[in-house]
Amino acid sequence: MGVFCYTVFMNWWVLRRRPHVSWLIAILCLALLTGVFLAQYSPPSLFASFVWCATGGLLLGLTLWRRYIYLIPLLIIGGLLIGLWRGSVQKDELAAVQSLYGHSAMIAGNVREDVDSDSSGQLVIRLDDLTIGSRPIHGTLWLTAQSGIDIKRGDRVKIEGKVSEGFGSFAATMYRATVTSVERPQPGDVARVVRDWFAEAVRRAIPDPEASLGIGYLVGQKRALPPDLIAALQIAGLTHVVVASGYNLTILVRLARRVFIRVSKYLAALSSSVMIASFIAITGMSPSMSRAGLVAGLSLAAWYYGRRFHPIVLLSLAAAVTVMVNPSYCWGDLGWQLSFAAFAGVMILAPLLQRYFFGDSKPGIVRQILGETLSALVVTAPILINAFGQFSNVAIVANMLVLPLVPLAMLLTFIAGVGALVVPAAALTVGLPATWLLGYMVKVANYLSGLPWAVSVVQLSSVGVMLCYVGLIGLSVYLWRATGYNLRNSNIIE
Repeated sequence: MGVFCYTVFMNWWVLRRRPHVSWLIAILCLALLTGVFLAQYSPPSLFASFVWCATGGLLLGLTLWRRYIYLIPLLIIGGLLIGLWRGSVQKDELAAVQSLYGHSAMIAGNVREDVDSDSSGQLVIRLDDLTIGSRPIHGTLWLTAQSGIDIKRGDRVKIEGKVSEGFGSFAATMYRATVTSVERPQPGDVARVVRDWFAEAVRRAIPDPEASLGIGYLVGQKRALPPDLIAALQIAGLTHVVVASGYNLTILVRLARRVFIRVSKYLAALSSSVMIASFIAITGMSPSMSRAGLVAGLSLAAWYYGRRFHPIVLLSLAAAVTVMVNPSYCWGDLGWQLSFAAFAGVMILAPLLQRYFFGDSKPGIVRQILGETLSALVVTAPILINAFGQFSNVAIVANMLVLPLVPLAMLLTFIAGVGALVVPAAALTVGLPATWLLGYMVKVANYLSGLPWAVSVVQLSSVGVMLCYVGLIGLSVYLWRATGYNLRNSNIIE
């Protein structure tokens, strides 16, 4: 009887312990993500009432107020209810667009990202802030249209065509649409204008395709690259360094912090914050950039105030925030999924591997870049294979040969652009170092992508993807237990 009473007392004592609030936030965020994900399979009207959100809020308030372990199930239920409510509201809002499937319509919208081209030469345009007549409709529209039309990010366009079912985070698609009008607001997208102005200066100092590659490194403008170079970069596994992503942003933030920390911590934080805001404004608010900016901003704030985010807490918080803003991100947006997988590789797997193989020695810049890149490639591989059915056999070699030089290429490209603006007559001379370095990178991509064994066709089902990530989680747990490494020491801006 005494043993039984002691056991009950100890169990009750454990259940009344108060976990750290950061882990409660992580559990809440994961519950929110799960709720939003499940909302795509529930009837839109089932959880769309605000009563579900209010009920979930009350459960969250009770749990966060008392903070006992035995209240965590209420926290999970509250997060699930709020996530289901937010996802159901989004589904209800998208009903207006879905009612247009199979019908022709004239829709106006703002160009959300830089205009792309597909394999047939058609323009690829992404629109948000949609309206039909004067009636606003929710969601984003992916469409193709005839080439030869001058359309820029930030323009207001009106298009006509047959509306089809969407994919990823796009509510609808429209193929071979007719563009009836293009309106460019003044001053419009100022950041895009500045970016294009500087890109033209770079092109006066560096010839193409090297100039387009350097601009892609510097501002993530992948859509300026020639189609053959894009294909080579994809086969070589180097596309991630020429798209607006967390990698480019991390390089710039780390540079700003390390340069200005010599003056003061405040100036380092301020300059890094300006760098984050400027880069997002220049590249546009894509799903990957919204995630990258949020993660970098939170990491910078934690560093400035002497705090440390556990990567699991940081990534779950960033994922929950972006999904609550736009639930369709977790319903199939490949860029959003890849961005979080890559960051998980950089912030969790990479430092564990570094500690396991090299001990306490601090990695140099080359070893750090290669370790982070290899980890990101491993963690994103299951998603890429599932989506595209192929795997790059030369990606590791290509990244080892190119990635350590990317920061230098970004710096030389910037110097070339400034030189072309300040001393136009000497533009080609100033741009010569960048031309040589970028030319080397282009040759590496073309050579490796041209190898007959560069790509393998691999099929991986959704179950296979889940098993791969179970294995990666198991590997991470083993490395964590074997090294005793505190993942709170992992910060992307240091």
